[in-house]
Amino acid sequence: MKVRLKCLSHTPLRGLNDPGAQVVAEVDAVIARARDEVERFDPELIVVFAPDHYNGLFYDLMPPFVIATAAESVGDYMTSAGTVLVDGTQASEMARFILDSDVDIAISHRLQVDHGCTQTLEELTGSITRYPIVPIIINSVAPPFAPYRRVRKLGLAVGEFLRKLNKRVLILGTGGLSHEPPVPLLAGAEDQVREFLIAGRNPTPEGRAARQARTIAAGKVYGAPESPLTPLNPEWDEAFIALLLENRLAQVDDFDIAEVSKLAGRSSHEVRTWVAAFSALSACGSYRGRKDYYRPINEWIAGYGVVSAEPA
Repeated sequence: MKVRLKCLSHTPLRGLNDPGAQVVAEVDAVIARARDEVERFDPELIVVFAPDHYNGLFYDLMPPFVIATAAESVGDYMTSAGTVLVDGTQASEMARFILDSDVDIAISHRLQVDHGCTQTLEELTGSITRYPIVPIIINSVAPPFAPYRRVRKLGLAVGEFLRKLNKRVLILGTGGLSHEPPVPLLAGAEDQVREFLIAGRNPTPEGRAARQARTIAAGKVYGAPESPLTPLNPEWDEAFIALLLENRLAQVDDFDIAEVSKLAGRSSHEVRTWVAAFSALSACGSYRGRKDYYRPINEWIAGYGVVSAEPA
């Protein structure tokens, strides 16, 4: 088995509310290098740890973790819609292994995934059908959340499964870092918003456009005094990246959910995907990693980072 890891921030505002041309060029260059590395590695399987943003998972049934044997992209925020190339057999076998490892995970045979899963796939492979994938969605925006120690154990179980494969495997973590887009909360929500959060699947084009417009509007003032949203926290982001690269993963067990939300924003919990990805890699032995890029980008409502790792 050969394994590589990449963790990337994603942002729904890429191409919709961009920063200056120099910053866009920086990110484009970093993504191009990462994509070239993926092309040269030529994975036979990609395991994607990703969040959902109330597109596939809602409060009518909100699992902390779910693995998909088949998936459809909803095509939000300029990503491709349609069937994702999922290795259903591998996903089913992985699900059984995870459950046998005493980690509870839900199974979906028809999961809708959004930009949290597909944007990074498209950036690194050019398509949602280039390589077979196994999508694992970690609830990162809909409280209450599973403790971070459970996320780490999920990643370890996935890594133990991958060790048994005679394949080239790319592990992806998508999301984070510090950020707080205008995602509504169920607690105290008005009736219309509450209904959306509980059962808002398959919105009308008008409904999706209105949602996108709210995010763009938030991005235009994010980080300014008039924005009510938690600002980016570069110090927190850099410390979190260092924790992963230095293989201090057990320290995430002590992460306090409320404190993380306060320091880095309510959607910073998407870093759970990075925790799971690095935990999976750690199950394959010691590793070495590098920080490819980091920059706080208010226009994208993102502490934007890219990291890579491989077995030492």
